[in-house]
Amino acid sequence: MKLDIHQKTIDLGDGKVIHIETGKLAKQAHGSVVVRMGDTMLLATVVADEEAGENVDFLPLTVDYREKYASTGKFPGGFFKREARPSDNEVLTMRLVDRALRPRFPEDFHANTQVQIQLMSSDGIEMPDALCGLAASAAIAVSDIPFNGPISEVRVARINGTMVINPTSVELESADIDMMVAGSADSIIMVEGEMSEVSEAEMVEAIQAAHSAIKVHCQVQTELAAAVKKSEPKRTYEHERHDLDLKQSIHDNMYQAFYDLAKANVEKAERKARFKEIKSAFVDQMDPAEAADKSYMISQYVKSAQKSAIRNLLLDEGIRLDGRSTTDIRPIWAEVGYLPTTHGSAIFTRGETQSLTTLTLGTKMDEQRVDSPLLEKTEKFLLHYNFPPFSTGEARPLRGVSRREVGHGNLALRALKPVLPSTEDCPYTIRLVSEILESNGSSSMATVCAGCLALMDGGVQIKAPVSGIAMGLVTDPESGKYRILSDILGDEDHLGDMDFKVTGTSEGITACQMDIKVKGLSMEVLTEALNQAKEGRLHILSKIVETMAKPNDDYKPHAPRIVAFEIPTDTIGAVIGPGGKIIQEIQATTEATISIDEVDGKGYVQISATNKASIDAAVSRVKNICFPPTIEIGETYEGKIKTVVAYGAFVEILPGQDGLLHISEYGWERVENSSDVFTEGELIKFKVTGRDPKTGKVKLSRKALLPRPERKDA
Repeated sequence: MKLDIHQKTIDLGDGKVIHIETGKLAKQAHGSVVVRMGDTMLLATVVADEEAGENVDFLPLTVDYREKYASTGKFPGGFFKREARPSDNEVLTMRLVDRALRPRFPEDFHANTQVQIQLMSSDGIEMPDALCGLAASAAIAVSDIPFNGPISEVRVARINGTMVINPTSVELESADIDMMVAGSADSIIMVEGEMSEVSEAEMVEAIQAAHSAIKVHCQVQTELAAAVKKSEPKRTYEHERHDLDLKQSIHDNMYQAFYDLAKANVEKAERKARFKEIKSAFVDQMDPAEAADKSYMISQYVKSAQKSAIRNLLLDEGIRLDGRSTTDIRPIWAEVGYLPTTHGSAIFTRGETQSLTTLTLGTKMDEQRVDSPLLEKTEKFLLHYNFPPFSTGEARPLRGVSRREVGHGNLALRALKPVLPSTEDCPYTIRLVSEILESNGSSSMATVCAGCLALMDGGVQIKAPVSGIAMGLVTDPESGKYRILSDILGDEDHLGDMDFKVTGTSEGITACQMDIKVKGLSMEVLTEALNQAKEGRLHILSKIVETMAKPNDDYKPHAPRIVAFEIPTDTIGAVIGPGGKIIQEIQATTEATISIDEVDGKGYVQISATNKASIDAAVSRVKNICFPPTIEIGETYEGKIKTVVAYGAFVEILPGQDGLLHISEYGWERVENSSDVFTEGELIKFKVTGRDPKTGKVKLSRKALLPRPERKDA
């Protein structure tokens, strides 16, 4: 059988080459490609139904990414030994690709579409998530599915001052900028990443470097598509039916009413109800049969008229739905220590968006274990974001954690991670949980602010406070008008052309996330948006500092106490003891919990307890084993009798160091039977009198501490 195989390559420089191949695998899919970099290989496929569902007015797009354990020669964990639900990292990769692809499908294309990307081989060096956007777009490019592409996606990292495209996992460890950027040949579509307090100009430089690489990717996909017969022409479709007279009638009857209501500055619930009344008044005067038959079209046209009115109000008069100017930030109030039994808590409310965030401090045993085909590690910092339906006044079932909740939590985690103290200064496992109690725009940024305050309330010595802001954009391509909006509402996100979230300290940006709905966004507008975001972000930061300027000096009284320190690796066995005897005895005696680990050739001990006395006792015992103090001859000690023998008793001078108390040194009186005087486990005081010159063993005396009895014949 002859295969119609087509191949293309992309040279990234420095010996890095991406290979794209189509025509060999998954030929029944409407489009399929294999993307390879090094020995990392992805299979991407796309399938779309010919017809759309009845009265569907959106694109039912599903993007799925899975990492196969066989790709790295591993078995899945658990009892079933097969891949199960996607991990958070897989979900985050799905979101990155979805956000890049979705805006580029035609607005009137509503067929059920599924993109699947699978990691089939991994060398553990090249990072597959940076190739997924390219693979997905290339699969669509060689198909007959309509798509305003191609697009691509790259990772850009600044390493030692140099921008590197698609760095290896090892190279990424030393990066101070780590961003995923998606775009087409002429515009940026999506940005997400974290950075170490960089400036707006440095962030723009990274995006520009990424876009230069994306342009090359897009050109190669165009060439590949031209070589594949089934990619041309794209399929014809008709997924919408229209009544242009009805559309014009709705616009003529409702546009001004929508415009006036948008200008009236009413609250979200009232505005929603009155928008509904305007629609109902029009529908009620229609023929019921016609209204029922054309309900799908009516909803579309009403949304279009409403969108035009709100956008034109912004573009022409600079007035927003809640009456603010384009740069105004909604009223903010915050409170810390609201929950008495948590290890830290904070409420952050901005307008109609509210987060109640809690802090929990745990030990090393609370770390999250990550076991995937590519990673085996533990995480010390966790941030979980919950978005219950009541936060938007809705009643809907809870179906587990959504992809959106995973993504918003990850963004907030990236925002706060750069300011956390080192493990040496804060040995705790840290978990933040954001409960969104109200939502009308940018609950992820409220999570950043509330999370920052909860950390400070809990006594975690963060390097600097962090705030976040969501920016919006409304454009008119024909006139060239545009408005950049600070602190956007939910409706402004839905009706606008950009959702751009930026977080940072007073020194610079720590994380960002941007989605663009328009075809093009110039670097000038992007830079202007970043600078306007900085002003708003610093304003929000001032409100955080007003609430709490710096972390509390100590942890909450009911928080666990943890001490961590490094020990020589050759002393780990001595602390554990045979069969764990020593460490178990220390834990039982001090009521502390001890964990020992070896990382990169270094030993680490973490000791936790509910009170300071237990911590101090356990620390002393462990340090005396690992860093034994010198036994001073002539000094008095108190120790436990370990063993009683016929000729004396072996006594623990210091942890791990014993000495012999000879029966002749028990006291001034003659002792016939050693066990008549002492028992094992008894604490006694004694004096170190010297060392045996032959064996080096320490000699002890209890007699030296007792007064000499007077002679009877004196």
